[in-house]
Amino acid sequence: MISVDEYPNELESDVTLPDQRRLRIRPLRPDEYGPIRELDARLSRRSRYLRFLSPMPSIPDSLLHLLACVDYRRRVSLLAEYETDGSREVVALGSFGAIDHSSAEVALLVSDDWQHQGVGTALADRVLQAAEARGFARFVVHVLYENSVMRRLLTHVGHIVSSRTRLGVSEVTFTRRT
Repeated sequence: MISVDEYPNELESDVTLPDQRRLRIRPLRPDEYGPIRELDARLSRRSRYLRFLSPMPSIPDSLLHLLACVDYRRRVSLLAEYETDGSREVVALGSFGAIDHSSAEVALLVSDDWQHQGVGTALADRVLQAAEARGFARFVVHVLYENSVMRRLLTHVGHIVSSRTRLGVSEVTFTRRT
């Protein structure tokens, strides 16, 4: 179990979107399921399909556990939250998980109401910074070939090293654009 002292406060930040709304980005705590369930409840089937490459009606418990299993070294998840009138709404989740000593798989999920507003780009940038701070320099993402929004985001935040597509799913390897 991770102690309170290991919580990476340095990963907390505020982001101002182009429309001037502010988001709070913070690390997910180990086994913190509530925010993921909250985000999942507001996703369309299409968004869930694009993220998980599967037509699931909701995130199953086994996948929920995997997303919330963070150690702040080899697995980190960051939440983007919007606060209004004293309540917080989880609007996005970004994460990385180690593949080996220098590569990590990266994933993003943005609530439908918050897509196309710069949330994904801001969160991706912070996830990649956190991964690089932990020694990861090469990143992999699995994305449906038809997911043009994610493909554009990848060219914005990274330099594509390689891409291969099989059965409609692309495995894209990239380094962070600095």
